[in-house]
Amino acid sequence: MTETQTTPTTSSTPQGDAPLPATATKAKPGRAPAAPGAALQVLEQLFQLYPKMFGARFLPLKLGVYQELLALHPDAFKKEDLKAALGLHARSTRYLESIAAGHKRHDLHAQPVEDVAPEHVHHAIMEVFRRRQARSKHDLKPWLRERLVHAIEASGLDRQAYTERVHAQDEFALAALEDAFTHLAEQAAKREALLRAYQGSGLDVEAFAQMYGMDPSTVKKALA
Repeated sequence: MTETQTTPTTSSTPQGDAPLPATATKAKPGRAPAAPGAALQVLEQLFQLYPKMFGARFLPLKLGVYQELLALHPDAFKKEDLKAALGLHARSTRYLESIAAGHKRHDLHAQPVEDVAPEHVHHAIMEVFRRRQARSKHDLKPWLRERLVHAIEASGLDRQAYTERVHAQDEFALAALEDAFTHLAEQAAKREALLRAYQGSGLDVEAFAQMYGMDPSTVKKALA
């Protein structure tokens, strides 16, 4: 039902506010570690209880879902097994793809409740790219730029604030971020040029679009 993937450097976690560290599923000293089989059994139980969240489609989980599940089902799960299962779920490619796509966090009944933090979206995008690129013979950097551009716009943050939030460190991540911001700047310049041309034309949108061989809806969107 779930995919076991290489642990990402940083990913969203259903257990709390912070990204899930690579060691999150390890037992604390003095406790027996959760067996992989036990974690998979828990995921099967979660699928039976909440098929909309742990079924064919994965959606970002609300923060604090680990504590909520323990409260709702005190006798159904061992703490270590549930934590390991949620960690496995949160590191799966399908789950990271749902974060990277910009979906909201959902409660156990698949109702949207809150946005995913910009840094979690960003790191999910980078991890999904790395996994896809490792399996593909094609250059997926255009996909990466498109997703980063969308994430930056959706965050509502300026360049400095976004950069500080995502805290990109490695050379490739920094270059990808620079490429996305450059693309955004180019798009803004094109929109500004289009707006000036439209204002100077004295034409309505339909006539202006026809003169330049453009789709009127595209012009309206750009002018908006």
